[in-house]
Amino acid sequence: MSNLMPIDAISSKIYLIRKQKVMLDRDLAELFGVETKQLKRQVRRNIGRFPSDFMFMLTKDEVENLRCQIGTLGKGAHMRYPPMVFTEHGAIMAASVLNSKRAVEVSIFVVRAFVKLRELLSTHKKMAKKLDELEKRLTGHDENFQVVFEVIKQLLEVDEKPKRKIGF
Repeated sequence: MSNLMPIDAISSKIYLIRKQKVMLDRDLAELFGVETKQLKRQVRRNIGRFPSDFMFMLTKDEVENLRCQIGTLGKGAHMRYPPMVFTEHGAIMAASVLNSKRAVEVSIFVVRAFVKLRELLSTHKKMAKKLDELEKRLTGHDENFQVVFEVIKQLLEVDEKPKRKIGF
């Protein structure tokens, strides 16, 4: 299963919308091996399991924005209904309402992809913090380095005095 579905392939289908990492209903349905309308039908039948922090519908502006970013539809195509998007917890819940073996297996990979993205973001934040600390340390040292360079220049100037010629 891991050969057929690398975590990187799943990670590429996770988007940041409303400051949340989410997956589109069509991408989740494709991973679970069902049609998008079947996934949506099951979610609507079990809507009590999907609070707003698990799943939400995109607004028209968000759909347009997403369409411009990733090209969700071909030229001239129209979207009948706005897509549902699922957070990490919503994707797990969707797998449970579909109740198929493939959905359960794939949900494990989906969770791992979300975790991998979380780790990457954490690593980037740590690197940014270290760079800020380094910059603060070097800012104070710049003045010290300038003093050292000035002293070295003065020493070099003293050594370069013209020597007196001996003889005629």
